[in-house]
Amino acid sequence: MKKLLTVLLVLTVASSLAFAGGGQQGGGSGGVTKGMDRKIVMGYSQIGAESEWRTACTNSVKAAAADFNIELIFSDAQQKQENQLQAIRSFIRQKVDVIAFTPVVSTGWEAILQECKDAGIPTICVDRTVEAPNTLYDVYIGSDIKAEGVKAAKWMVDYMKSTGNTRGKDDGNRTINIVELQGTVGSAAATDRQIGFKEELAKYPNYKIIKSQTGNFTRAEGLQVMEAWMKAPDAGEIDVLFAHNDDMAIGAIDAIKAAGKKPATDIIIISVDAVKGAFEAMLRKELNATIECNPLLGPQIMETGIKLVQKQPVQKWIPSIEGQYDWTTAEAAYPSRQY
Repeated sequence: MKKLLTVLLVLTVASSLAFAGGGQQGGGSGGVTKGMDRKIVMGYSQIGAESEWRTACTNSVKAAAADFNIELIFSDAQQKQENQLQAIRSFIRQKVDVIAFTPVVSTGWEAILQECKDAGIPTICVDRTVEAPNTLYDVYIGSDIKAEGVKAAKWMVDYMKSTGNTRGKDDGNRTINIVELQGTVGSAAATDRQIGFKEELAKYPNYKIIKSQTGNFTRAEGLQVMEAWMKAPDAGEIDVLFAHNDDMAIGAIDAIKAAGKKPATDIIIISVDAVKGAFEAMLRKELNATIECNPLLGPQIMETGIKLVQKQPVQKWIPSIEGQYDWTTAEAAYPSRQY
């Protein structure tokens, strides 16, 4: 009898710890998921915590999982695709109900997505797309990233024509020199923002990108790259900085000020994300504009995950609702910003 009780105790403990690894967050241990007759488990592979935007996205995912009573197994990939592949294979072994992930880079996903499909586990791409047949994943939730680049270019051209910088307005004759801080090389966010920006820029032959380098979406690398550009002989010819995210732009602003130049006046600055730090920079008149990329995707992810588990139809792409902000709208919008 004592041996039987010991075995039963071990089995009970093992069962309660089945999903305790992998940074489990949210959900608790009881009850059922909203709209379900049982509690479902979601594995989520996040790329890291490289920016204000990413932190806001992660917080939204965790809060929504708790709200929907979804058991969330959360994994931070620390900017490494190999960590993501390892995490997703762990999710498959644990037989989660649905897998969501934000890909570090856009390539190299076919094999793991096929493994998910073979295991009968639906998959959600979040924020960034993958270069793989869309039959291998179920849904993409996020922005029209290419459109963000187009919006940034349109805002820049309008501003340079109407207002300009200390070197003057765009009169159609003088060359407008642009430097570009790219996001992580190979990521859909960086690739598509650059494509959209360049496609719109091609309509205006006097606009030239004279320098383009990755800052890996981080404030520290944005500062480092801009410091080098401000020490170059042609630093005085820079008219515009386009940064693929706000954190790199904020780092670059510090470098511009350290070089004795006035950000947003000597060098016009446009970035992407619309985090609170960008609004604060606009209120200080150090950033001209930011194109919104909404990170608060948690509720959409959870709702979609439930539908996939219930085998309900979902759109292949669920777009975010986003806007754009500049000096004229920042003050009114700032108090209501959630990230």
